[in-house]
Amino acid sequence: MGQLLFFLSHTAELFSQQFFFYSTSFVVFILLHVLLSSVPDDLSPEERQELESIRRRKQELLHDIQFQDLTRRLCSHLFSFCSVSSVFRKSMQRNKQMAMGRKKFNMDPKKGIRFLIDSSLLKNTSDDIAKFLYKGEGLNKTAIGDYLGERDDFNIAVLHAFLELHEFTDLNLVQALRQFLWSFRLPGEAQKIDRMMEAFAQRYCRCNPGVFQSTDTCYVLSFAVIMLNTSLHNPNVKDKPTVQRFTAMNRGINDGGDLPEDLLRNLYDSIKNEPFKIPEDDGNDLTHTFFNPDREGWLLKLGGRVKTWKRRWFILTDNCLYYFEYTTDKEPRGIIPLENLSIREVDDSKKPNCFELYIPDHKDQVIKACKTEADGRVVEGNHTFYRISAPTAEEKDEWISSIKAAISKDPFYEMLAARKKKVSSLKGL
Repeated sequence: MGQLLFFLSHTAELFSQQFFFYSTSFVVFILLHVLLSSVPDDLSPEERQELESIRRRKQELLHDIQFQDLTRRLCSHLFSFCSVSSVFRKSMQRNKQMAMGRKKFNMDPKKGIRFLIDSSLLKNTSDDIAKFLYKGEGLNKTAIGDYLGERDDFNIAVLHAFLELHEFTDLNLVQALRQFLWSFRLPGEAQKIDRMMEAFAQRYCRCNPGVFQSTDTCYVLSFAVIMLNTSLHNPNVKDKPTVQRFTAMNRGINDGGDLPEDLLRNLYDSIKNEPFKIPEDDGNDLTHTFFNPDREGWLLKLGGRVKTWKRRWFILTDNCLYYFEYTTDKEPRGIIPLENLSIREVDDSKKPNCFELYIPDHKDQVIKACKTEADGRVVEGNHTFYRISAPTAEEKDEWISSIKAAISKDPFYEMLAARKKKVSSLKGL
């Protein structure tokens, strides 16, 4: 029996020394437990003392195993907490940078995109940027339109990738336009609108082969539908086009042939029954501007009674010039109908790049306009002329050109005729 106890004692010590580094305390404990379960009763005092020593060693091993297990669990929870905490901090930082990127985009689309790419929040690919714009969370719809309308090759690639995210299959033209024009706001610049509508026409014809003879037909008809929407639903347009006039205006646009009259009547009825909805801007809402403004931007305006210059956000649309104190205002501070007005460049000793709106041959006549006072009252304006200053000479020329074009007796038909003339000239090349 003495030899057995000696073997048990030294075996326990051997296992503890040789395998402790490999966490075999549990194995040693099981071995001792098995061996001790078969110890005989007739032991000498020395053997009992050795047995007690072995049992104490077993108890120590049990405590070691329990402590190691507790330590392992605590470490596991600690590592898990640290891991989750790290992920949470990274997520918070990412969300903060994304919010900053959206804000920068709404102020300057190109700088915002560059910030998001540099922060590894966007890939520098047209597909990734197009998905970001298409999702549109927190993005200004006007800023999206401005970015998509840029003439840079990369922006054009983003525009086409953006359109690939729209599915127009089996939709009529009005349905497709509703979907497309809800995802952003058309910019005021004619060249930007031109690029965007050409891309739309190409995408629609790919989704619906055989509906139109060519993308040019789709392009011209899309413009006609947009202008029809303005003419039918803008209260400033008094002469509402009939379905017969709409049909007549679109004769010969299908590669020299006529489109089916039922198709044109259906498009007309769809627009008449339900106008295009204007998408609201997140963070920069201009809910009271009209669809498809000719031009918009910051200008300085000289006061009427008090001759001070004030910065105002101007919007040119449907033969009227609207100005707001802030882009977020829901109502304009003033409205200037352009009927019977003229425009000219003027020199001003205090401000550069000035132009004036005035009534020709009636120097002292007050221009028919209205404005909102600070207390909310709408009153008639008291300007015999409106003097306005643009930030640059180039913008001054562009504003003058746009306003001259807006002082037109029949802008709907003139614009549509210009589009048809452009397509006809392209076909003659």
